[in-house]
Amino acid sequence: MSAPGNGPAAVPATRRGPSRRAVRTGTVLASCLALLVAAVVVGVRVYDREPTVTLLANWTGKDERAFRDAVIAPFERKYRIHVDYQGSSAQSQVLSADVEAGTPPDVVVLTGPGELASYVAQRRLKSLDGLVPEGAFSASWTTRIDGHVYWFPLKADLKSIVWYPGDMTEQQRRDAAGQPAQWCLGLGAAATSGWPGTDWIEDLLLQQSGWRTYDKWARGELRWTDPAVRRAWTAWRDLVVGSGENERLVSRALETHYQDASAYLAKKSPQCSLEHQASFIGADDDWKKADGRYEASATLLGTGYSDAWEVSGDLVALLHETPAAKQLIRYLASTEAGRVWSVQQSGFSVRTGVPAGSYGAPGTQRRRLADTLRDRRAVHCFDASDAMPPAVRDVFAQSTIDFLARPGDLTSLLKTLDTLRTDPKLTWLPSVCDRTP
Repeated sequence: MSAPGNGPAAVPATRRGPSRRAVRTGTVLASCLALLVAAVVVGVRVYDREPTVTLLANWTGKDERAFRDAVIAPFERKYRIHVDYQGSSAQSQVLSADVEAGTPPDVVVLTGPGELASYVAQRRLKSLDGLVPEGAFSASWTTRIDGHVYWFPLKADLKSIVWYPGDMTEQQRRDAAGQPAQWCLGLGAAATSGWPGTDWIEDLLLQQSGWRTYDKWARGELRWTDPAVRRAWTAWRDLVVGSGENERLVSRALETHYQDASAYLAKKSPQCSLEHQASFIGADDDWKKADGRYEASATLLGTGYSDAWEVSGDLVALLHETPAAKQLIRYLASTEAGRVWSVQQSGFSVRTGVPAGSYGAPGTQRRRLADTLRDRRAVHCFDASDAMPPAVRDVFAQSTIDFLARPGDLTSLLKTLDTLRTDPKLTWLPSVCDRTP
């Protein structure tokens, strides 16, 4: 058979490399070696794989980085357990969707004990008995349901306070408190707009009517149309936008995100000077520049003195009892985790055993905030809206927005909340305020 084409037969070229058989043999050996190496790597990964625990929390951005560096990284190094962290400002919605889909995280951090109580009622949460040492937190932070503990605070904040610039005198603060334009207020939030308004109303009720009335209301035992509750709503509106129609202040409050409220303080000609906000706002850049100080809200909003304080917390709960998840719970509830978290400027640990010196010298601002949060002689009342069932909490938050926009609708708004309050399917906490001997 002749080669294709015309002309003389081609002369074979001289071989300069290995034979085809040698190439095939080398290729086969190389392939086998690659497969062997891959098998060894996979085997090492399988047999040396770190256990993993999934964690959902609300810290994102710089807060997430601080949490990872201060809390997660030391845990991973110490216990050889990987934490698969998901941060979301809408963690309630994310958790609800994950639970509905049957893929909830092992551990969750939520701000609402009322929401967690609803998961207890659904038998979604696991008891932390034996994982959180007895007495590690005061009873106001670890509400028992049917005799069991289901959550504890990793981070806490004080809420019954008002922030002001460091160069403001006491008399100037008193004068400013009576001028609606002097209150920095923004009701916007990513997933829960209106909550700054609920904080105002809750604290006014606490300071004006006392912690026992507050406790009954937050547990669903006091009508929303009760005069004490109504008085808190109207006092709030009178303070922040005035008793008359003030469209400019209403628009400013409704259109401003809560994190941007202090920006009005930082303008060349400041447009506000006081902010009713939790202790975390002290880390805000605008308040740092203003040498922000705080005083108890009772002196401006209430009777002048109160030993009852509204507080909030980021609460840790367990959904899956895996060994890795239980180890993470033990760690997060430890004095070690409380200590490393206490060095962060955005929050406080209320874990007993965390040295008071972690928060600075006696008398410094951060130390005073920490001492109030950790004072077992004081009455700590958990944020009422966070303690309420989610359905009530959400309508409460929206109602603060509606009330500023349409103050004449207050009676209707309160009656709607009362109708929700009596829904037998809702789960209310057995206690919200606590005085520990």
